Amino acid sequence: MPVPLLDLKEQYKSIRDEVLVAVERVMESQQLILGPEVSALEDEVARYSQCEFGIGVSSCTDALLVALMALDIKPGDEIITTPYSFFATAGSIARLGARAIFVDIDAATFNILPEKIEAAITERTRAVMPVHLFGQMAEMDEIMAIARRHNLFVIEDAAQAIGAEYKGRRAGSIGDLGCLSFYPTKNLGAFGDAGMVMTNDPRLDERVRRLRNHGYAEKYYNKEVGGNFRLDAIQAAVLRVKLKYLDDWTAARQRNAERYRTLFREARIALEHVGDNDFDEREGVILPTEAPERRHIYNQFVISTRRRDQLQEFLKERRIGTEIYYPVPLHLQECFKDWNYQSGDYPQSERAALETLALPIYPELTDEQQQQVVEAIKDFFG
Repeated sequence: MPVPLLDLKEQYKSIRDEVLVAVERVMESQQLILGPEVSALEDEVARYSQCEFGIGVSSCTDALLVALMALDIKPGDEIITTPYSFFATAGSIARLGARAIFVDIDAATFNILPEKIEAAITERTRAVMPVHLFGQMAEMDEIMAIARRHNLFVIEDAAQAIGAEYKGRRAGSIGDLGCLSFYPTKNLGAFGDAGMVMTNDPRLDERVRRLRNHGYAEKYYNKEVGGNFRLDAIQAAVLRVKLKYLDDWTAARQRNAERYRTLFREARIALEHVGDNDFDEREGVILPTEAPERRHIYNQFVISTRRRDQLQEFLKERRIGTEIYYPVPLHLQECFKDWNYQSGDYPQSERAALETLALPIYPELTDEQQQQVVEAIKDFFG
């Protein structure tokens, strides 16, 4: 049977009636932009994420952009971040004329290495933007300590990490600002684009709310130049339905991750930790690492192998869905060539771009489907 990378139809079947009621409620009200549905979602997600404030916006890309705007990031400023992430991480920085200063990643978790951040700080550095990649949070204690020592802001790119935890604290709640994505493929996905900015600072809350709506102090009275980053009420209504099920879906993803580990262990074609010099990655795969004191929500289950491209093609022939996140690290993207980065600057990020492959991990994935995935990978390695 085919095994898709993600099957949103199965999830929708389980909540269809509730979603239709929620959408009809919005249609009947005809309050389609912002309004009570958005306000309710903001409160619910903020509470879930252990934050004082949530500000609904049009996407996580816009969340990152408006967060930077709220911190007065200007042309020539520098933001320290990771080169191994979705484009919006660096794209939001570039749109304001600022420059992304990249720091390489940890080979095991794919998250930014805190011990390399301090050396990247200059007199132009204004903020650090860690990315909680694939559903696991970065080393936030170290990052926050460095930022506070140097009077820098911290923006958490938590696009893939709603509900993830670091030492009991949730993604988006530790830095000055946190940004969530509700893109349909995320653990909490809307029926289109949607995002949220999180903060515990009432002044930043007020400013982000103003900037998301053209800088209005009140309607038609613009205190500053903002943008149109407003969230649709229909998306908020759908997300409110889904939020009630998020912890159950996360638990299912965690069970699937553990089942993969068991199946790979039994198949004897995987290493569970990076750094074993006796393991030849051409003859098997490395499984994702779950760091201590974390709640990993498994937005993705990402394996590594030096034969990644051949393995992906083999699995495609077996009708098994996979995805490469991300084949070109940000420092080597053509649109950032003026930043003058070179191949070899960030070896762990470049290696991850060449060797990582995401397997199906969605909550509705069955035991049989996971067995099919692992058996196919075992067949590939002979």
